[in-house]
Amino acid sequence: MERIRKNKISRSDPKKVPHGTPLDKTPDLNLGTNIIPKERYTSSEFMEKEWDAIWSKVWLLGCREDQIPEHGDFICTNIGRESVLLVRQENGQIKAFHNVCMHRGNRLADEGLWNATSFVCGYHGWEYDSDGTFVDIPDLETFPQGKPPCNGLAELPCGTWASFVWFSLNTEVESLEEYLGELVGHFEPYHFERMAMTRWVTAEWNCNWKAGVDAFAEAYHTSITHPQLLWYQEDFDVQIDLYDRHSRYLIPFGLLSPRVESVGEIPPPLKHLLTSAGMDPASYEGPINGIREAVQQYKRTTQEEQGKDFSDLHDEQLTDDYNYLVFPNVTTNMHSDDLMLFRHRPHPIDPNKMLFDIWMFELIPEGEEWPELPRHDFRPEGSTRSLGLVIDQDASNLASVQAGMQSAGYPGLWLSDQELRLRHFHKTISDYVGE
Repeated sequence: MERIRKNKISRSDPKKVPHGTPLDKTPDLNLGTNIIPKERYTSSEFMEKEWDAIWSKVWLLGCREDQIPEHGDFICTNIGRESVLLVRQENGQIKAFHNVCMHRGNRLADEGLWNATSFVCGYHGWEYDSDGTFVDIPDLETFPQGKPPCNGLAELPCGTWASFVWFSLNTEVESLEEYLGELVGHFEPYHFERMAMTRWVTAEWNCNWKAGVDAFAEAYHTSITHPQLLWYQEDFDVQIDLYDRHSRYLIPFGLLSPRVESVGEIPPPLKHLLTSAGMDPASYEGPINGIREAVQQYKRTTQEEQGKDFSDLHDEQLTDDYNYLVFPNVTTNMHSDDLMLFRHRPHPIDPNKMLFDIWMFELIPEGEEWPELPRHDFRPEGSTRSLGLVIDQDASNLASVQAGMQSAGYPGLWLSDQELRLRHFHKTISDYVGE
């Protein structure tokens, strides 16, 4: 049955916030209708193609700048078969290095957040300064060839954007700004530097990393997988924007889905939206589908007394979810008061497994004390601890999807227009791997 658009979705005039996040819809692209072969999710051979053509070539998200604020603070992050050190320097800059001793290949640190004035290999004691240069090679006189000509750890390109630290395994990669392309200017109005990290979780999932990306790149599954969200968000009239490598969709929050009938009273999810903005649901007398704009107006007029500055955001950004995919593996759910960011990391050797990172951030009102950085919470395969209702619902599908893709009766992904971001995602993958 054809869906009838019930919601009149307001769009701000971009001129009201001259340097704000662009709102215009990108032109539609003809990406064809071919099946996406399942082997992209199951094949070890395709996994190797991705490693050679994508993971070792692009810019990748490493950490948040404020996770390593002081000289000697560093984070060790793993991506596939590689491990990388992101280290705060004495001059305040950040450098990236391969996490490997140049002697016999021993890794210098385990994944996580640390501090050290130097890196000392636990095998033979080779020591490196925080800038990667050699400090000491025990018994150097016994090496007839002298010390390695590299002068220390193997350095990698490193850059910052929108309060995050990025690195590349490709020493000849284009600049970070060139790689981000059209996205430069999209994140800055949110001022993520004003948001404190409140959660850092990594879960092992039994699916390919792309299945993880897919789960957060379309709203088609909302009515079946997340039925509770139908009382809170528009899931059908969704603006999809496709850029060179990256993409987004804009999900209006505070509206009933057109898939449900109107209700006589405000449903609990919309009451929560009102109370979280500081409004009393009992005092709201407008129509249910007027709640979204009422919340926007209230947050705009009370921002000063709340200690928050939304002046760089458009009105709809005060309620809505701006969901971006920064290719290849970063998903952002961006809101005026918080950010939910996911990293989808490939397994080192198995295309049927992945690492899923959840980073949560909350806007701290001016003058309030920031919380301490959260500890890294690792959830091994088989963990039954909740990741939150919506993520648990998504995760419940993914192992089954990956198992089903092994079937001889399944050729590949059959995609709708609602899943256009998935088709664009695979088009970008094809551009990199040469298919």
